[in-house]
Amino acid sequence: MPRITVLDQSTIDKIAAGEVIERPASVVKELLENAIDAQATAVTIEIRDGGTTFIRVTDNGCGIPKDQVSLAFLRHSTSKIKSAEDLFTVSSLGFRGEALSSIAAVSQVELITKTPEQLTGIRYVIEGGTERSAEEIGAPEGTTFLVRNLFYNTPARQKFLKTAQTEGSHVAALVEKIAMSHPDISIRFIQNNQNRLHTSGNHNLKDIIYTVFGRDIAANLLPVEYEQEILQIHGFAGKPVIARSNRNFENYYINGRYVKSSIVAKAIEEAYKPFMMQHKYPFVLLHIRIEPEYLDVNVHPTKMELRFRDAEQIYQMIYQAVSGALAQKELIPQVSLEKKEKTAEERKTEKLLEPRPEPFEVKRKSGLSARYGEESRPVYQTVAERQSEYGESSQREPAGKTAAKPNLMARIPVDSANQNPAVRTPATEMKQSPAVRTPEEPAKQPVPRQLDLFEEKLLEPESRKRHKLIGQLFDTYWLVEFSDHLYIIDQHAAHEKVLYEHTMKTLKNREYTSQMVNPPIVLTLGSEEQVLLNKYKSYFTDIGFEIEHFGGKEYAVRAVPDNLFSVAKKDLLMEMLDNLSDDMFRGGAELIYERIATMSCKAAVKGNNRLSPAEADHLIDQLLKLDNPYTCPHGRPTIISMSKYELEKKFKRIV
Repeated sequence: MPRITVLDQSTIDKIAAGEVIERPASVVKELLENAIDAQATAVTIEIRDGGTTFIRVTDNGCGIPKDQVSLAFLRHSTSKIKSAEDLFTVSSLGFRGEALSSIAAVSQVELITKTPEQLTGIRYVIEGGTERSAEEIGAPEGTTFLVRNLFYNTPARQKFLKTAQTEGSHVAALVEKIAMSHPDISIRFIQNNQNRLHTSGNHNLKDIIYTVFGRDIAANLLPVEYEQEILQIHGFAGKPVIARSNRNFENYYINGRYVKSSIVAKAIEEAYKPFMMQHKYPFVLLHIRIEPEYLDVNVHPTKMELRFRDAEQIYQMIYQAVSGALAQKELIPQVSLEKKEKTAEERKTEKLLEPRPEPFEVKRKSGLSARYGEESRPVYQTVAERQSEYGESSQREPAGKTAAKPNLMARIPVDSANQNPAVRTPATEMKQSPAVRTPEEPAKQPVPRQLDLFEEKLLEPESRKRHKLIGQLFDTYWLVEFSDHLYIIDQHAAHEKVLYEHTMKTLKNREYTSQMVNPPIVLTLGSEEQVLLNKYKSYFTDIGFEIEHFGGKEYAVRAVPDNLFSVAKKDLLMEMLDNLSDDMFRGGAELIYERIATMSCKAAVKGNNRLSPAEADHLIDQLLKLDNPYTCPHGRPTIISMSKYELEKKFKRIV
């Protein structure tokens, strides 16, 4: 039998390092979080070869006292907590005391640090967990870590690293996420001697979103503000038009910590569900503050996971915050006709006619750098471009200048004063943009406004009598003229949404009746499905189902609510039961109602079915009375719009 022995300290340290340090991004995460905990207001991160050979993190924080430098590299040495009780109220990003010892165990580390009280700093070198030197040197206030040759003494671990480009992309993504969690800190990221990211630290979250994600994302944001006794949320929720096919754009921070949580993700996605197509995921950037006693962050060595004391309550609050933000806007997608590619001669002529920018026009906006992979920050070539970005005043352009190119009118601006998209109609733009001006007239550049938030809203009750029903297209789409927009309504999606909302209302108000099914529908259920059915059976019974055990694994459905009679089939009932398991924190009657209402959509009128104008008018009337008529229950849009301005451009009535 093999003998039991105690591992030597070097082996212990390397095993422990494996739990915390997986790749260069892990090193950057720990050092960057330490800099934030040190109350730094500016941090610079530099890497080479993806961080495998060189990482430097410099901050202007409080530094480390000389007599504590060597202690900082011992396992479980920390200034963040004193006892186990402190784990329940810890608010710093780091607290385990494992980061520096783990990094030093598998790399060559050089530390230069100085506190404000000391006249000189200290240079400390440790390699593979072994101290090499410590000496006094001149240094600025703050701390610099240099980490070289990661995993040099653990070649087996080194083999699992990806290419330098891949590892560098992981570092870049991590720096971006931490930068978004602390808009009050200026963070600069340098990769292979090139600037990849630079935030200003001006506290403006939208500036950082623009820097990291670009114009399209920044122009399609809805503010989120929510406050309860134990939880506060602020940030932005993206409009459904910028949805993605993965969860990479779901960014949320709890007490300043970037984390992943199935509870938070589920709450966000459920809030978006009525507005978004299936298998699409939203853009969100939410800062969530929760009282520390409601959290357990001491779950995983990387602190990427946490537990909530009352998960159901936290889920409901986040759900309400996001759904409340989405419910405040009219979310009809605005479509534009495809633009013709300009010829080389047209581009040359357009360039010659472009007004020469003033010196202030080409200055880069403070704190807005390119996302990684680009060398420079955005440069505004004209006043109109800058106004199109942030909705700035149009009075800054000197008199006598020609108006900006018409194609700039369609850009989506953001009003930096109130964080909300501005409002303007194309008709107003045309009135304020005459083709000819006399020399003495001052050139007033109109501020473009977002077209899906026009002043006269299609869905307001007083607007209904001014809708003009034009006709049906392809036996599927109904065309409605209102104000200076053409609205296109999908009759199938619209009918689905009307049926869904009607079913939800009748179930909640107990206005349904049951209908017998003969012969009964027999369901064969697995063990998990049986548990689900027994858990929710009383709710099924309350709303008109009659289900009884038929022996073994089989259950007989003998009656269903009358509105489901035409669509009640075995596969649909099984699908509804299976879907119940996906909702961890939504149970009871509300969940059953939703599943039944979704089933009722199967009875909706299909495309390529001709409706009479009277039937279409009645359907549109029902649709527009709903609280959320913008999408069907599966997330597809029911209505899209096109402006008169876009059509006139296509027909060359506007040049």
